[in-house]
Amino acid sequence: MLVNELTDGMEIDQVLLVREAERRQRRDGGDYLRLQVGDRTGAVTCMVWEELSEIEELALAGTPVNVRGRYTVHPRFGPQINLRSVEAASPGSYSTEDLIDGPARAVEQMEDEVRELVATIQEPYLRTLLERVFGEGSELWAGYRVAPAAKYYHQAYRHGLLEHCLGVAQAVSAISATFPGIDRDVAVTGALLHDLGKLDAYTDDPSNIDLTDDGRLHGEIALGYYRIRRTIEDIQGFPAALAQAVGHIILSHHGTLEHGSPVVPCTREATLVHMIDNLGGRLGSFDRLEKELGPGRCWSPFDRAIGAGAFFAERRGEGPEPGQLPAPAREAA
Repeated sequence: MLVNELTDGMEIDQVLLVREAERRQRRDGGDYLRLQVGDRTGAVTCMVWEELSEIEELALAGTPVNVRGRYTVHPRFGPQINLRSVEAASPGSYSTEDLIDGPARAVEQMEDEVRELVATIQEPYLRTLLERVFGEGSELWAGYRVAPAAKYYHQAYRHGLLEHCLGVAQAVSAISATFPGIDRDVAVTGALLHDLGKLDAYTDDPSNIDLTDDGRLHGEIALGYYRIRRTIEDIQGFPAALAQAVGHIILSHHGTLEHGSPVVPCTREATLVHMIDNLGGRLGSFDRLEKELGPGRCWSPFDRAIGAGAFFAERRGEGPEPGQLPAPAREAA
């Protein structure tokens, strides 16, 4: 059974991947262990009250474990597993593909589409920059094609960065002719490169995506700007105005200072990339939430990324499970 197929009261005995493991303090002063376990369709929380040290040593983030217990849906806290035991997963008892999420499209197809997009860039210095990054033998390309786009909210899986940046760049390319004054080559180049810092900001373990020390200390925007600035400096004669335009897109793509950008978008191209990047992240959250929906559900629980429960009209005929109110109604109650 996949996590999104579990129903209230179901007994489970299966291998799940540990997403998070955190020791916390109880009100009486003792400790407990909060585990989040899941598969490619979603995650569920469970609490460990006894034998903490043994299970803490076993249930490391990114480790598959065999979980036994009862799946319940708490009216306030949502889905949980009332644990009976957690044990090491036996070799051959699970499929890694069932535990780790991935893109909907074939990686080879996305790689071809990136190169097709690069081939449309007419400005020779921008084309050279992109070929340095996306060339077959490039170290940057080797990381770019497998890196995640996030730790949790959208495309938080292997090849997620490729999927996200390609989608943003394709949308920017399509829209750039709609509004006057936009330099398409600059905008598409910035869209393909805007999240390059995530190569250094996130770990490369697909079963345990987390921030690296560099990601925590410097942030993905600074790391990406540094990478591209170094690459540009190695291209003899690269125009200063082009370097400034591409660098500004990378530095401003989060849109506001509060969201981590050191500057806000001040050009048409940077504004376009920021808006499409934000849209891509939002829609990626809907993809994540829909994957996690159980049978007969058309509303997701409240989600911080979109600020509400997500509604999927195409599932309306299935309706919510008996006794389950849609997410906004539960929030209001």
